[in-house]
Amino acid sequence: MRSAAVTPEGDLIRWVELPGQEPPRVYVHGLGATSPAYFTEVAVDPRLAGRRSLLIDLLGHGISDRPTTFDYTLEAHADALATALTRAGVEGAELIAHSMGGSVAIVLASRHPRLLARLVLIDANLDPIPREPGSSGSSGIASHTEEEFTRGGGWAEVRDRVGAHWWSTMRLAGREALHRSAVNLTRGTAPTMRELLLDLKIPRTFLLPEADGPLPGADTLTEAGVSVVAIPDCGHNIMLDNPEAFVEATAAALAPQG
Repeated sequence: MRSAAVTPEGDLIRWVELPGQEPPRVYVHGLGATSPAYFTEVAVDPRLAGRRSLLIDLLGHGISDRPTTFDYTLEAHADALATALTRAGVEGAELIAHSMGGSVAIVLASRHPRLLARLVLIDANLDPIPREPGSSGSSGIASHTEEEFTRGGGWAEVRDRVGAHWWSTMRLAGREALHRSAVNLTRGTAPTMRELLLDLKIPRTFLLPEADGPLPGADTLTEAGVSVVAIPDCGHNIMLDNPEAFVEATAAALAPQG
């Protein structure tokens, strides 16, 4: 395990690092998740192994610190991640990011372009999300006030709704971190994550479950150079549901060009 201080108060982002050759690969989880649990199987697959790989946990999640004074906007997450990567000596990385982590990765690429050379997004959030009481994920969490979620019944309500698999990692997140991250994910960024993605100049791939149907705005993304790839036999957690197809698509996205 490695770590780096990313706030003035010394809060640490931590990651599991697999040794290998440069340039590095960075794996970033989604809301209420943790990268080692979601990415280890695919990161050590022979088609992706051999690179220095950082399975990193965003602030407030997994093995990283959970400060209650951090605001957990997508921009703040991206800047904290940039600090950790810089202190780890990472530059020109290939970043593989899931769901909310993909949103953070887009902001990171826009604000800190020297850090990334390629981007693989896994069913990432590209647009603001309506807050919907009783729904799973960020929209349901964000429908509570922070007081309701952290000290009232919101935490337990979400626990009972998301199921044992997601809860196994969600319970590791700080309550304030989880709520503020969800609120800021539903709010999105200005310009939106989609607009930022369209403007990026690095190679970009967007993986989505085939069962979800066409990705909204896929034509515009494709015209801007984003490769949109539908993965069969999976849900939102593509790397867990169909690791074989995930590795195949990700290895193709990261294959040497030219």
